[in-house]
Amino acid sequence: MASLIKRGSTWQYTVNNYVDGKRKPVVKGGFKTKKEAQLAAAEIETQLKKGQQVVIKEIPFSRYFEEWIELYKSNRYKTTYKRYINSLDRVKEYFKDIPIQKITRTDYQKFINEYGKGKSKETVRKLNTHVRSCVKDAIEDGFIFIDFTRKVELNASKTAKKPSEKHLDYLESVRLYKELFKRLDNTTSTYHLILLGLVSGARFGELVGLTKDSFNFKNNTINIKKAWDYKDGSGFAPLKNEQSERTISIDRKVMTEFKKLILSLPENPYELVFFRPTSTKVVTNEGANKLLRKLLESLNIDTISMHGLRHTHASVLLYKGSNIHSVSKRLGHSDIQTTLDHYAHVLKEMEQRDEIIAMNLYAK
Repeated sequence: MASLIKRGSTWQYTVNNYVDGKRKPVVKGGFKTKKEAQLAAAEIETQLKKGQQVVIKEIPFSRYFEEWIELYKSNRYKTTYKRYINSLDRVKEYFKDIPIQKITRTDYQKFINEYGKGKSKETVRKLNTHVRSCVKDAIEDGFIFIDFTRKVELNASKTAKKPSEKHLDYLESVRLYKELFKRLDNTTSTYHLILLGLVSGARFGELVGLTKDSFNFKNNTINIKKAWDYKDGSGFAPLKNEQSERTISIDRKVMTEFKKLILSLPENPYELVFFRPTSTKVVTNEGANKLLRKLLESLNIDTISMHGLRHTHASVLLYKGSNIHSVSKRLGHSDIQTTLDHYAHVLKEMEQRDEIIAMNLYAK
C-alpha cells in the first residue's frame, strides 16, 4: 500500500519496491491533489505487480522523443524521417527540458492548441500521431504510466482542403490527358512527367527516379525499384516502403510517346529519363507544379499539385470500379488501411451509387 504525504501545497507518494532483496521505494511528488497522487501510485503498484520496469529517474520529454526517433524512425524513408524531426523541433520549442513524467493531459492539450494556430487539422493530426506513438512506447518502457495524449482534441484554425480539391474528377482528368498529348515535345520532358504522373499514380520521387531500363515497351509497364532524392539532388534513394517496389501497367498510347522520348534523350551519367544538368539533377517539383498549374488554368480547371495527380489516379480508378486491393498495390501503399483512409470520400460516393443500383436491380 502506497503512503501519501503533503509537502507544502502538493502531494507526494511512496510505493514500496524491492530489487534483489534491497528496498528501493518509488517516490514522486508534485501532485496538486491527494486523489491524483493516489491514482498515480496505484498505476505504479499495478506495474510492479506485473513485473514491469519502473523508471524512477526523470528524463526531458524532448530528449526521450529524440532518442526514440533515432532508435525507431531513422531508417525510414527520408521524407518521413524529416517529418518526425519537424515534430521533434516543435516539442523542443514548447516543452523545452520539462520531464516526460511531469507532462499532464492539460499540458499536452495546451501544446496542441498552440500548434494548431494557423494550421490545418491534418497537419495537427500528423504531429499528434508522431507524439502518440512515442508516448505509448514510453509507457511500455516504464517511464510514464498515463497516456497524456489520450482524448486530445485536435484543434486547428486553418480549414484543410476538401478531398475534392486535391484531385481532378474523371471528366477533368480526361481533358488533361488529351491536352497533354497535344503538348508533348521531345525537347522537354516535363509534359511527359505530368502525363506519367496522371496515368501511373506514382510518387514524384519515384517518377524522377525512373531510368531508361525502367520501361518495358514489350509489356507496356514501368518498373519502380528506386526513387530519386529530388530535394537535395544527392542521388538515388530507397523507396518509401517494401510495397513501393512494384510494376505498373501503362496504356499503350502513353508508352509509345515515351519510347520516342527515350530514343531522343542525350546520355547522362545516371540514365535518368527526367535528367537535368542542375544541382537537383532532375526536373524539380516546383517546376513541374508550375507547369501543371498553368496547364490546368488554360483548361479552366481548378489547379492541383503533382501529388494531386496521384490522388486523381487513385480516385478515378476507384470510381470507375477498380478493386481497392489492386489500387492499393498499384499506389505502393504499405497496407490497404492507408488506401481506405485516403480515399474514404470516393468510397462513400461509390456506396451511394451502389445503393441506387441495388434499388433498381429488378426495376423495368
